[in-house]
Amino acid sequence: MSDDMATFFNRLTKGKRREILRNILLLIPGIAADFVIHSGIIQKKYLHDLFGKLTVVYLIMIGLLVANSLLTAFLEIYSKSEKNRNHPLKALVQGMQVVLFFVGGIVVVGVLIDKSPTALLTGLGASAAVLMLIFKDSILGFVAGVQLTQNNMVRLGDWIQMPDGSANGTVEEITLNTVKVRNWDNTITMIPPYTLVSSPFKNWRGMTESGGRRVDKMIRLDMDSLEIMTPDMTADLKKSVPLLRDYTPSEGEHPTNSQLYRIYIEKYLRSHPVVAQNLDLIIAQREPSEFGLPIEVYFFLTDKVWNEYEKIQSDIFDHLLSMASEFGLKLYQLSC
Repeated sequence: MSDDMATFFNRLTKGKRREILRNILLLIPGIAADFVIHSGIIQKKYLHDLFGKLTVVYLIMIGLLVANSLLTAFLEIYSKSEKNRNHPLKALVQGMQVVLFFVGGIVVVGVLIDKSPTALLTGLGASAAVLMLIFKDSILGFVAGVQLTQNNMVRLGDWIQMPDGSANGTVEEITLNTVKVRNWDNTITMIPPYTLVSSPFKNWRGMTESGGRRVDKMIRLDMDSLEIMTPDMTADLKKSVPLLRDYTPSEGEHPTNSQLYRIYIEKYLRSHPVVAQNLDLIIAQREPSEFGLPIEVYFFLTDKVWNEYEKIQSDIFDHLLSMASEFGLKLYQLSC
């Protein structure tokens, strides 16, 4: 055994090595039977032909098992490599297995009925519509799997979300006919690969690979509480709110309490240890409506773990909402 072959077998699990060796050893009885048949021991022609066909069929079937075990062994080794994790080949290998056994089945039938496999395949061309119907899911899954891999649409470990709510979790497996997703509540959803190609879905990979996870919320102010700040009011506010102590209005400027509140929000977020300072941080007033004056607070948190992310952003907005009264502002709340 060459060094490359020895390395190949050493990287396989014990069970897979046994499977390959067992299948290879199963070739020995077929080879021995073929030797006996061609040695002239069997004199009667019909027995000679019958055992000859059965031996060829046996060798073909064992050959298919050997080829299949080598394909799965290749997939096992390929999947162990960390650099190959983002490019799973399971769907491709399954497609090759389908083709392998389909062609093998045609060859076996050809041997049994004394017909050329090429002639049988040509004859099946007339039944292509029926075959397409039978193998519809496998064909669509194979094509979709290639598209998903080549276009880098989905990888193992990606967090994806379907708009209909059927899936919202981590991709655990991509096969010829299914994409296995473990949802956030630990339920399992099986999605046909072509659904991910033909329908829109959200992949959160960009968020997980970026420096932070986005927070985008509105704080709605009661417009009746807006007022222009006098110099004395501004001075008092700077004393009570430490983050505004270095704020100095421009000459002749009379800021509103809403403006100072927006300045405070930005300073608070700029000083927060878990807010990503290298990503966008935007505090903006949006169009007033019957639901008050919206202040959009847009930033990113460096902690992207779902539980921690929700806790931190909730704590931040608890603080920002409670601070509105310090600026003489009231939060908008619809009264019935």
